[in-house]
Amino acid sequence: MLTQGDDYPIHQTAEPIAFSGTDRNFYDRYFFNGYQSDGSGFFAVAFGVYPHLNVADAHLSFIRDGVQHCLHASRLLAMERMDLSVGPIRIEIVEPLNILRIVVSEHEGISADLTFTGRAFPVEEPRFTRRIGPRTFMDYTRMTQNGHWSGWIEKDGVREDVGGSVGTRDRSWGVRPIGASDPQPNVPQQVPQFFWLWSPVNFTDASLFFHINADANGKPWNSRAVWCPDKAGPADRVETERASMSLTLIPGMRHASSASLSIEAEGQPAREATFQPLTTFLMRGLGYGHPSWAHGGWKGELVVEREDIDLTNIVPGRPDHLHIQAVCKVTLSTGGETHVGTGILEQFIIGAYAPLGLTSLVAD
Repeated sequence: MLTQGDDYPIHQTAEPIAFSGTDRNFYDRYFFNGYQSDGSGFFAVAFGVYPHLNVADAHLSFIRDGVQHCLHASRLLAMERMDLSVGPIRIEIVEPLNILRIVVSEHEGISADLTFTGRAFPVEEPRFTRRIGPRTFMDYTRMTQNGHWSGWIEKDGVREDVGGSVGTRDRSWGVRPIGASDPQPNVPQQVPQFFWLWSPVNFTDASLFFHINADANGKPWNSRAVWCPDKAGPADRVETERASMSLTLIPGMRHASSASLSIEAEGQPAREATFQPLTTFLMRGLGYGHPSWAHGGWKGELVVEREDIDLTNIVPGRPDHLHIQAVCKVTLSTGGETHVGTGILEQFIIGAYAPLGLTSLVAD
């Protein structure tokens, strides 16, 4: 099965580009978010390709006046991975690893034209590999990059300029659960557990990145912190695994009311950052855990749908409300200096987590 990608020197196996190894859960994904420096005007875009499910899907989601507006789209991939469009949503790679454009043609009152420009060379995170017993649960690579935005988003005839916004994009590819659930359970069966925090921050002339995946006892199985000045390449950044984040949870919820990050690195002053959440964004707006728009699900040859979510009614413990990104004011202290920036605290906490006293699946 030859496709456009086969004319580029990008093969990773002996197969044509249409085939990605043998794991049906292989995916290839784009993610973007943006916001103003005061935390307002949040928007996000996601685009996923699932070669062995023969599906592509895309989402635009943004917040206005306490409502999260979403445009979901899914189509038959037809094994053509070089076509970065799904219905009205398309991605253009203007300059690889630096400038990307997202265009959303008008559909049900929503349209957009957004351009992302990176602040520095992307950060490659440690490879994420996690097994449940003998079965591979995750095995993927991700790169992350902060940047500036230009362009606009229009809803029902009202256009808002996003110029001056900052934000983050990532690219990840590999294996993680997608599409329909596997009917064969892991044995012996156990209560699901997943602890994930991700906190890219934009300061005036630098970026801060931190993430952690940890087990039920709080032991990290993937974590790193990176300090990245603007225009920095890999040799100019500070990277360390000597970092930790503590959370104070909102009573009755698995979302943070505040967070503190401590970072140590060889030859560097200690860095301490506090996170104060300002705005909550439900990741279901991009298909993450969505009850009907989950990633890689077969919807039909082409299906596009608008959804509007009332953010004043985030139900504690509801599965599709657990995974969020909170826009935060971030105060960083280092070497006697204080810096104030804006960033994201992504949170997805399922199951037990001893450091926070969590013992049940979704509620304590």
